[in-house]
Amino acid sequence: MILRSLLLSLAAIACLADDAPPPSAPEATPAYWERPDVQAFIDEMATQYGFDRAALVQQFAQVTLKPNILAVLDKPSTSRPYHAFRPDFVNDTRLRLGVAYWQANAPLLQAVSDQYGVEPEYLVAILGVETLWGRNTGSFRVMDALGTIAFDYPRRADFFRKELREFLLLARDEQADPFEFKGSYAGAMGAPQFMPSSFHAYAADWDKDGRHDIWNNQGDILASVANYFVQHGWQRGQALLVPATVEGEGYAPLVADKFNLHYKVSELAAYGVRPAEPLNGDPLAVLAPLEHEPGVTRYWLGLANFYAITRYNRSTHYAMAVHELAQRIKAAYHDPSLLPKVEAPKRKPAKPKKKSGKRHK
Repeated sequence: MILRSLLLSLAAIACLADDAPPPSAPEATPAYWERPDVQAFIDEMATQYGFDRAALVQQFAQVTLKPNILAVLDKPSTSRPYHAFRPDFVNDTRLRLGVAYWQANAPLLQAVSDQYGVEPEYLVAILGVETLWGRNTGSFRVMDALGTIAFDYPRRADFFRKELREFLLLARDEQADPFEFKGSYAGAMGAPQFMPSSFHAYAADWDKDGRHDIWNNQGDILASVANYFVQHGWQRGQALLVPATVEGEGYAPLVADKFNLHYKVSELAAYGVRPAEPLNGDPLAVLAPLEHEPGVTRYWLGLANFYAITRYNRSTHYAMAVHELAQRIKAAYHDPSLLPKVEAPKRKPAKPKKKSGKRHK
C-alpha cells in the first residue's frame, strides 16, 4: 500500500513537471555599447553636444575594453624617497638627449620662451621627464583607455567620463578619427602628456595651421607646455625654490598642505619655517621636505614657479626632478664640457683559439 501511494505521488509530480514552463536561459551580458550607462552617455553627447547618435554607437561598438588598465589603477601607490626617485629622471642619458633637443630646436625654443615668458630649460626638461622628448607617448588607443576607465572604474568614473567627453569634442574639433589617437593607460596624450581637458584648455596652435598637434609639431608642443605654465602662475625670471630651516614640529600641517599656496614666507615663521637665503619681497610659498640621501631630509620653500610645475603633476618629487634636470641641461647646453662622456661598449675578450689535436712530425 505504501509503495502504491509513493508511485502515485511520483506520477503526479511528473504531470506537474510536464505542465511547468521550461527553465529560462540566463540573460546574456549586454555588449559594451549596449550597457545602460554607455547608452546614457551617448544620449548626452547627442543631445547636449550635437553628435550623431548612430555614429557614436558605431564608435563605441569598436571600443576594446582593457582590464589590464584597471589592474594598474588598483595597484596601491608606493612613495619612494627622493633619492630613489631622482635617478629615473635626472641622469646622464636625459642630460645628453635634453641638450641635443635644445640644440636641434634652439631658435624655436627661444621664440616660444620670449613670447610666453617661460625659460627654455624648463620647457625642455618637462618634455624629457614626461616622454623622453616624444619617444614614449603611450601605445593605448585613447578611446579604449578612457572608455574602459569611464565606465568600469567607479572610484574615478565622473572624472574620466568628463575626460571622455572632452576627448570626443577634441577629435571633432581636430577633424580626426578618435581611434587614431594613442596615449598613456590613463588617456594622456602627446609629447606633453595632456589629458583631453588640458588639451582643450592649454594646447596652442603655434604655427596657425588650425591644428593643435602636440604629437609631432614642436612649435605646438613647446607653446602648449609654456601656455600651461603661464596659466598656472609662472613668473618670468623668478626663482623656483630656496632652502629652508625648520624648528620644532609645528610645520607638519604645511607638509600636508604642500600643493596649495596659502601662506606668505613671513607667515611661515609661525610654524617654525624660515628661508635659509634672502628673498625679494614676501612671496607665497609651500614647504617641500625631500630626502636627498638615506636618512637626510632637506627642506625647501617652493615658490610660484615650483608650484606651477606641481600643477602638471602633484608631486614635489616630480617638480624637484624637473628643476634639477632643467638646471643640468642649461649648464651643459652653454658649456658642452659638462656633458657626460659616452663610454664605448666594452669588447669581450677574444676566446683563445683551440689548439689542433694533430701532431706535426
